[in-house]
Amino acid sequence: MFIEFSVGNYLSFRDLVTFSMVASPIKEHADTHVFEANKYFKLLKIGTLYGANASGKSNLFKAMSFMAEFVENSSKDSQAEDEINVENFRLSTETQDKPSTFEIVFIKDDFRYRYGFQVSSAKVDSEWLFQATKQAETNLFQRNGKHFTISNQFKEGKDLDVKTRDNALFLSVVAQFNGETAISILKWFKNFNVISGLKDSYGHITKRLLEDSNLKKVFIDFIKTADLGIEDIKIEKKPFPEIFMPKGVRIKGMNLKFEGQELTEILTIHKKYDLDQQFAGYESFQMDKNESQGTLKLFSLLGPIMEALLQGKVLVIDELDSRLHPLITNFIIELFNSVEHNPHKAQLIFNTHDTNLLSNKVFRRDQIWFTEKGKYGESHLYSLIEYKVRSDASYEKDYLLGKYGAIPFLREFSFGGSYGE
Repeated sequence: MFIEFSVGNYLSFRDLVTFSMVASPIKEHADTHVFEANKYFKLLKIGTLYGANASGKSNLFKAMSFMAEFVENSSKDSQAEDEINVENFRLSTETQDKPSTFEIVFIKDDFRYRYGFQVSSAKVDSEWLFQATKQAETNLFQRNGKHFTISNQFKEGKDLDVKTRDNALFLSVVAQFNGETAISILKWFKNFNVISGLKDSYGHITKRLLEDSNLKKVFIDFIKTADLGIEDIKIEKKPFPEIFMPKGVRIKGMNLKFEGQELTEILTIHKKYDLDQQFAGYESFQMDKNESQGTLKLFSLLGPIMEALLQGKVLVIDELDSRLHPLITNFIIELFNSVEHNPHKAQLIFNTHDTNLLSNKVFRRDQIWFTEKGKYGESHLYSLIEYKVRSDASYEKDYLLGKYGAIPFLREFSFGGSYGE
């Protein structure tokens, strides 16, 4: 369960900002949009982010993605001399030589963890891990440069500090050596899924889930609800033809040959009619060639969405509404806010420009966040809950009027000069 995420001196975020899924003590949609994580925390099922283009929305998600990938891979996918692919805030001389900061708070196996690090392109400057069952935290380890302080409650990390490279995370190293707590935390990060709604590259997840006959029925029901005109989906698997390397090209003295592999093709099934508009059977189409971009996008997202709902994952989608009708986007939101369809407390975080969703019927005030660029190019992050707004206010109207900021400031424009003469 995701509680909050903080980032500073990374991309457009100069100062440390925090995005939180902790529910405020307000009554709006309290029975549906909020769940009890434990007796100390009530968390939101959904968080959404609005803001002008280039205000920092995607950069917040890039920060989340960077942290998750670095945690999972820093100890195994790099060498001692490799640079860390991190980019600090470049529009200030004050931050150019300082590390970037990342910290996340979450609940896993009844423990609350607060884990973070500061990192530059050359090395990990600091790293820390705290654990709590109640309110008070226990520091499991603290790293400052080459100095490590490891608690007796984190015995799995003993003597592994000397095996930790400057450009690798200690937590990742401990997980590599089968540390129980470290592995548990890495498993949580594997369920923290940050994806792009601008790419249709997640269809493999949907295909895998469609092979389950029970899940397939859920997919078909969803697609029919979305009114795409699709009656059924079929998966056809064909064997790859045997492929040999060109003559004279060898790898370790052997020809390359593919055997036993399958080519998967997705077919969508549509009804067809005769001249009298009477049902005349079914026609199959190739998904990737014959369906619309919106259908391909929805198909690609359905896998991660269903996987999150079925397994209680955290799903972060950059540009969720891209190529989707607002009613379909709203339906996805309803799935996550639903008590019936989201029994495992999955969480959805996304950014959007769709102001139709800015409504007190869709969101609580604490679910709505904004990014805004300051005059020095830095991104600011804040929530609607920080404003004195009536619960029955028109969020969309007030947002477009600029009452909450986070909208583009459009200056007067003219071609000018002798253009076109």
